[in-house]
Amino acid sequence: MHTNLARRAFAALCGVALVVAAAACGDNTDPSDRPVSNASSISGSFAGAGASSQQTAVEAWIAGYQKTNPDAKISYNPSGSGAGVVTFLTGATVWAGSDKPLDSAQVEESKQVCSGSTAFDVPVYISPIAIVFNLRGVSDAGKHINMDASTIAKVFNGKITRWNDPTLAKQNPDLDLPDLPITVVHRSDKSGTTLNLLEYLKATAGKDWPYQLSENWPNDVGQGAKGTSGVISTIDQANGTIGYADLSQAGDMGTVAVKVGGEYTEISADAASKAVADSKLDESVPGANRVVLDINHATTEPGAYPIVLVSYDIACPIYRDENTARFAKSWLGYITGKAGQDQAKNATGSAPLPENIAQYVRASIDAIEVK
Repeated sequence: MHTNLARRAFAALCGVALVVAAAACGDNTDPSDRPVSNASSISGSFAGAGASSQQTAVEAWIAGYQKTNPDAKISYNPSGSGAGVVTFLTGATVWAGSDKPLDSAQVEESKQVCSGSTAFDVPVYISPIAIVFNLRGVSDAGKHINMDASTIAKVFNGKITRWNDPTLAKQNPDLDLPDLPITVVHRSDKSGTTLNLLEYLKATAGKDWPYQLSENWPNDVGQGAKGTSGVISTIDQANGTIGYADLSQAGDMGTVAVKVGGEYTEISADAASKAVADSKLDESVPGANRVVLDINHATTEPGAYPIVLVSYDIACPIYRDENTARFAKSWLGYITGKAGQDQAKNATGSAPLPENIAQYVRASIDAIEVK
């Protein structure tokens, strides 16, 4: 655990919001369950921008938050992670949504909008990434296909090219797999979903996945499609196709059950949450109050689903305007609390923040200065 988080954990013994200190110290309840002082008096216009992965969740959060804060006018532009961070660093938005944490240069640049302090990032949205397929007689029958990491890599690397390949048949003895070409469909545009899938393959498939990490698809296998909607539409149109997408967009398509340890795990929100709970904090990131996850893609935790996208919100610990600070603290506390995480799960199928991670998120949000 890096220094900032260690210091925060120690401070929990004296009143910082860590669950274990609840009996001895102040208010350590879930932020979404706390009676926020004068919550209904939060008013004004507040803008965020960034990751499109969060869009549906943010819409649900806005609706829920405004039930108790009707005078808060909140907007979110799903302009993409990079564009959202750039907008935040100009001071035009209160927060940014991003599918990857800030880099060192961005942390330093944030001093200009955070009154000399540096911005922090906390995970707010955890989405299982589904490997989806369209295979007549299997996907239309509501059946999964089992694959281990090496097999997934070989399919997306063009080394396994037919559905009845012996490697697939061995892992799926109960399925009648056809002698049909596999058509890979991948994102043609820059994508956080692509990056997170590649992180899984890089961490688990060894020599079967020789490519470096990137937000761009790294080879010329199969065909590209723009955006999640483009991938889903292309897969839906042809028998024998396979690709990847946020679980919320998978619909009724077939999904791959991924081998974890000695068993195959079907994709679900709770299974993704188990994988995140078995992960750790990234100790290498610079800056204070940051909660950046190092996902354990190679987890052997029973029932865990290891292909996940973690999307962050980026905010300031100090804002020039007191009303903006009050909103940021209240808003982030709401969306990362139980009520907000349940709303996102119901709206998108996202995985709720596990408690061992949520405790650090609460400590970072509590550090936002409100006079």
